[in-house]
Formats: sequence, C-alpha cells, structure tokens
Amino acid sequence: MSSPALSPPPAAPADTAPSRLRRSTLLALCSCVLVAQSMVAAINLLIPQLAASSLHPSSTELLWTVDAYVIVFAGLLIPAGALGDRRGRKGVLLAGLALFAAGATLSALAASPALLIAGRGVSGAGAACIMPATMSIMVQLAGPAHRARALASWTLAVGLGGLAGNVGGGAAGQFLTWRALFWVMVPLGGLLALTVAVAVPRTERSPHGHPDPRGTVLLVAALVALLAGIIEGPAYGWTSPRILAFFAVGAILAGVFTRHALRSRAALFDPRVFRSRQLRAAVLGTATGFFGLFSLFYANSQYLQYVKGYGPAVTGLAIVPLTIGMAVFPKVATRWQTASGPRPAIATGLALIGAGLLGAATAGAATPYALYACWLLVISAGTGLCMPALTVGVVTALPAHQAGLGSGLGTSAREMGAALGVAVTGTVLAVHEADARAGSFADAMSPALRTVGAVVLVATVLVTLGYRTGAAEKAPIG
Repeated sequence: MSSPALSPPPAAPADTAPSRLRRSTLLALCSCVLVAQSMVAAINLLIPQLAASSLHPSSTELLWTVDAYVIVFAGLLIPAGALGDRRGRKGVLLAGLALFAAGATLSALAASPALLIAGRGVSGAGAACIMPATMSIMVQLAGPAHRARALASWTLAVGLGGLAGNVGGGAAGQFLTWRALFWVMVPLGGLLALTVAVAVPRTERSPHGHPDPRGTVLLVAALVALLAGIIEGPAYGWTSPRILAFFAVGAILAGVFTRHALRSRAALFDPRVFRSRQLRAAVLGTATGFFGLFSLFYANSQYLQYVKGYGPAVTGLAIVPLTIGMAVFPKVATRWQTASGPRPAIATGLALIGAGLLGAATAGAATPYALYACWLLVISAGTGLCMPALTVGVVTALPAHQAGLGSGLGTSAREMGAALGVAVTGTVLAVHEADARAGSFADAMSPALRTVGAVVLVATVLVTLGYRTGAAEKAPIG
C-alpha cells in the first residue's frame, strides 16, 4: 500500500476548467521564451570580436563568457520552477525579466572580462526564472484540450529563440559591436515586463510547496558542478583532475540532495518522481533531442564559415531551414498524439533528428548549400514532431500544482542535453585536430556528427521503450 506522501493529490481546478489562455497572453509568454533562449546561442558568433576587443579576455575568460549564462540558467531552473509554484508564477516571471535586463546592462557596460562574465550570469538567473514560469502559466491557463497546442507554441518559441540568437549574434558580429547586442536586450526586457504585467493573469499558487533552502543549495551546486565538467571537458580533457573533480563533486552533492529529499518533510522535490516510466522517458527524450540539435548548432556555424566561406550574418541566416519544421510539424504532432498517443510522434521525431545528423555528416566543401539545407529540414521536422509530445510528457507526469517544477525538470533536461551535445562534438573535433582550414574542419565534422547521430538513434530506442507502458502513468509525488 502506498504511503500518503506518495499518493497524487486531487486534480487542480485548472485541470478541469476550460481554456483561459488568450492569444495575447500566449504571445507575451512565447516572446519571453524566445528572448531568453536567444542569448544561449547569440554570444557564440561574437567570440572573434570579443577576443579582439579592448577587454583582452584570455581563452579561459572567453569560455566562461559563453558558459556563465548556460551554467547559471540550467542550475537554477528547478528551484525557480518550484519557487513559482509556491510564491506566484507571474511574480517570478517579472523578477526574471528584471534580472535578465540587469544582467544585459552589466554586460553592455563591462570594463573587464570579470564584469562581462558576471553580467552573463545575472542574465542566466533571469532566464532560469523566465522559462519554467512561462510554461507553468500556460499549463495552468490552458484546459486539458488545449494544453498540447499551447506547449507546442512554447516549444516553437524555444526553436525560434535559437534562430534569433544566431541571426542577432551574426548581425552584431558583422555590422555592429558585441555591446550593441546587450544594449538591445535592456529595453526589450522592459517592454516584455510591461506586456506581461498587462496581458498575463495571475495563477493560483500551490498550497503544497514549502521552502527548502538546504535542498536548493545542494541541488544547484550539484547541477553547476556537473555542467561545468561537461562544458569544460573538451578544453581540459575528460580525464584531467579538474574535470574528474567536477564530476565527483556533482555526484556526491546529488547523492546528498537525494538523501536529504527522501528524509525531509518539505523537500524541494521528491526524487521518487522518477519512478514514473513516462517521466524518465520524457526527460531522456528531451535531453536527446537537444543533444543532437545543439551539436548541429555548434558544428554548423563553423562549417558555414570555415568550409563554405560565409560571413557571420549569412551564417546566422543559413540556419533558417531549421525553423520550418519546428513551425509546421507541431500541429501534425498534436493531431497524431491525440489519435495515437505520444509514442509514434516521439519515436519518429527523434529518429529523424538522428538520421538528419548522419546526413549532415556527409557534407563537405563541395556540398551545395541546398543539399545541406535538406538535412537541416529533416532535423527540423523531427524536432517539430517530438518536442511538443515530450514537453507534454514531462509536465503531465507530475500533478498540476507542480507545473513549475515539471517545466523546470524539462528545461533542465534541455540544457543538460545541449551542453553535452556541444561537449561531445567539441571533443571529437579536437581529437581529429579540426581547425579553420576548410578541408581540416570538414574532415573532422563528419565523425563528430556521425557519433552524435548514432547516440541519438540508440537513445531513441530507449525512449520508445520507456513510452511502451508509461503513457498514462503519473509520477508518485505529494
């Protein structure tokens, strides 16, 4: 017999109510997602300009300029999601937009690499508040019949954010300065905050949440250590003392957090949620999709510049085919999921991502861009098919009153997968001694994308098996 702590609470009113998600609210929330996600990728295209700037950053400082946003962002997602459930999702979203703009201001004014890195970290903290708050507000406002469609829009905004980051970073790198990119974010953050204040209603707070400062510190420290190890692995070597120390500290802290959460009456979240087969499969599938997608992002910008000779602005635009499938196929996926359940759409989508990566691995200096773009379209179609269903899978595996926690888990999986995809791709490129010469990089990109594509296909099998019996299973959590 299950204990009361493991029995799901009664369904929240939002689960039975008709949709209260207005189009203006959906547009405001998706705009916040797009802007927060864009700053993950935008900085990558500005690295050459930053390296030659008056800040004179070292190679390590450049690495942390890129990574500070991602590490803080991913590390704080779960606590920020739980905070929104407990204290109010709209308030956390507005606080996140304020932090995001403050970090952009600090970055734009930075007179030293340390201040630039600090600004990126503050913006990352803001993004960590923005992402789960937007998703959980959608879940609370959309009735069951409209939830999949709303989350498909959220997923599309994430993809468009990646595009916006590439295009914006490329344009700033070629026509403006790196400071201009950050200055644009300041009034944009203010405008989004005003829009949210007017267009987004407040949602009910969870009566079940309790503050857990000890658990929060343990979990954030564990995630930051693991992410730092993943991100810096290619630079220092996976067996170097620094990287092994990161992974060891992360594993120990994760174990301490689990022990604390199982014993606490008011834990940040109950690790027993992962008894749900659906939740495990959805988290793995989400991480797998972004593992493949960000591996492509990392290799694509270098392939188009080093091998095809494109400038930064054209490179940013050349990724546009990746958004076509993300825009078109979520509607197909929603109908398919309604008719046949999530498993077919997820299996097909992840398989297409893997196949597209294997196809992109054949690209070389003589490959026409039109053919390369076809492989981008395959990956785009796969993302559009599987990501809405996976997002719904994570959120619906948890009770409605923990929508923020669910969105935090899902977005953490995205960021961890993305970081691992970049790390694995960078490692394989380094092993094959890739450099800026066209032939050298093309020869190294092929095994890198083949490796990632093969990993995606293997993980697709595991995710598909996980959905075999877990489609209707709820996570056991109080």
